[in-house]
Amino acid sequence: MSDADRSVMAKVLLLNDDETTMEFVVQVLEDVFGKTRYQALKLMLEIHRDGSGECGVYTAEQASDIVARVAELARHNGFPLRCITEPH
Repeated sequence: MSDADRSVMAKVLLLNDDETTMEFVVQVLEDVFGKTRYQALKLMLEIHRDGSGECGVYTAEQASDIVARVAELARHNGFPLRCITEPH
């Protein structure tokens, strides 16, 4: 991967909140990010403990699509779960 390719990569993070259930976070990690049940549980606990957790690194376009998908799922299920990107 060239330096130019790396510059358009973005980390996708889930942010902890006091209302979204842990089970919903695990479901999002499995369904959206393709995590196994074990990986999803481990990452959910990290997000809960640390306030955020890195779910993966994607192209900027993929990351933007994922953030929108998570926002729609959260809204549809009545949760305030937030998903953001950061430069990688």
